[in-house]
Amino acid sequence: MKFTFKKSERLSSKKVIDKLFDRKGSEKINSVFLYPFRVSYIFNNADTALIENYIPEQMEEETSEEILEASSTENPESPLPAILISVSKRYFKHAVDRNLIKRRTREAYRLNKQLLLEKPSSQIPAYIAFVYIAKTIEDYPKIEKSMKAIFKKMV
Repeated sequence: MKFTFKKSERLSSKKVIDKLFDRKGSEKINSVFLYPFRVSYIFNNADTALIENYIPEQMEEETSEEILEASSTENPESPLPAILISVSKRYFKHAVDRNLIKRRTREAYRLNKQLLLEKPSSQIPAYIAFVYIAKTIEDYPKIEKSMKAIFKKMV
């Protein structure tokens, strides 16, 4: 397995991000808390696939089942989850500090995502949001240890 972090693994859809942080839809959103992260994730189901692939003209012509089949056949091997890393500006005023934490988190994810991919495809989330909640900058070994424990804790 290549230890890469491609653009397709970055979560950039505003609709999905809103859904991840939506308080009303909390029954569909799973979360794990392990210092220094709070992790929210959504499994790949009909709701998330329709949000991601929603195009009004396409919805008139095709049924939602056809869209789901098309999105699932694009990548035959187990799909990688799209991730988002968030660091609060409230606790880290300087962008340099926020970027350092994001780089460390991305690196820990990149090197340890095979732990997540070893699970059955039904247990791999489609979207993951890592929210850094610590008020100090943690060193890389602490972040990596936490990342490994989070992947084991995810159901």
